[in-house]
Amino acid sequence: MMKYNWFTVNATRVMMVATVVLLMQGCGFVKSKFGGGGKGGDVGVTNGEITATGRKGYKQTTPYGMVLVPSGSFIMGQADEDVAATQINMNRQVTISSFYMDDAEISNHEYRQYVNALLADSVSVLGEEEIMANFYPDTTVWKNDFTYHNGDPMLEYYFGHPAFDTYPVVGVNWKAAQHFSQWRTNTYNDYRTKEGQFNAPRFRLPSEAEWEWAARGGKNGAKYPWGNPYVANGKGCYLANFKPQRGNFDADGYPYTAPATAYSPNDYGLYNMSGNVAEWCRDAYADNSNAIVWDMNPDNQNADEPRKVVRGGSWKDIAYYLETGTRYFEYEDQKRSYIGFRCVMDNLEGRTASARGGRVGGSSKAKSSKKSSAKTKA
Repeated sequence: MMKYNWFTVNATRVMMVATVVLLMQGCGFVKSKFGGGGKGGDVGVTNGEITATGRKGYKQTTPYGMVLVPSGSFIMGQADEDVAATQINMNRQVTISSFYMDDAEISNHEYRQYVNALLADSVSVLGEEEIMANFYPDTTVWKNDFTYHNGDPMLEYYFGHPAFDTYPVVGVNWKAAQHFSQWRTNTYNDYRTKEGQFNAPRFRLPSEAEWEWAARGGKNGAKYPWGNPYVANGKGCYLANFKPQRGNFDADGYPYTAPATAYSPNDYGLYNMSGNVAEWCRDAYADNSNAIVWDMNPDNQNADEPRKVVRGGSWKDIAYYLETGTRYFEYEDQKRSYIGFRCVMDNLEGRTASARGGRVGGSSKAKSSKKSSAKTKA
């Protein structure tokens, strides 16, 4: 049997590797891939030393129609008596990182851009039947959600007629809201790529904790987005679109939904965080969510749980559901005439050292780039 000399074999291997490296350098591979190393080079390796610094040219800007919600810590959970004795939202201190949020619920006309794009570009992939069944708003909810109710005018006109262009889209389930967010991300970053810009973080649904932090508008412990403890101002005007009194739906100014920017925004510049339409959150629903999520950016994502969190109350709900601490759920495949959504985007610069010592752009006077005027009830 032939015996190998350990030193000779390993020396040969070293020589082979060295030869390959020299050949790669001769072909310019090492220089082109890992930096030529000339003085002042910006490729990351200079004179044989790693000199990579931060890449230039990236600055996160506020997406159209969004406002910047600052980071902060607050007592999450019920803000008033748990009248239903549910015991599903015990108080707990959590911390939320900064993020951008749509200043208003996604409107019919905004959502129409999405379904039109699917019908124009994705029929060959998804099929028109699937698009209409899963992603197009179900207008029959105006009839199906209520027994013995004349919903025909809303069924016929709500999504398609220009009179309702700026009203929040409804009849969209949790899955469609997720898909819209993905399409919005792709549309935004396709443009940025063509312009030679870095990709932005993706649009998505807010976590339940993010939604509650944003709804309170910096008012820790606030029962409603506008504060405590009433649903009307000193003049007797209602501050949101809901079911006042014993069913006087018209008392707040709108019998059904209201425009997405009706009423006054909260101190973060967000409209209709209570009332108008309830809003899908990203979290899977759990009665004991406080016990299973962390206290830093809590987020309960569970694909095996079909129940998803819904927050904010709607035009057909009593005031209890408008409270910032009231939580409930709907099944992810259900479409309702009283549930819509809005998107958020992570503020990456708000998660870095540059944010220390102050909230980056986190003024309570945050401005939206989309809705500059509100139809205020006062």
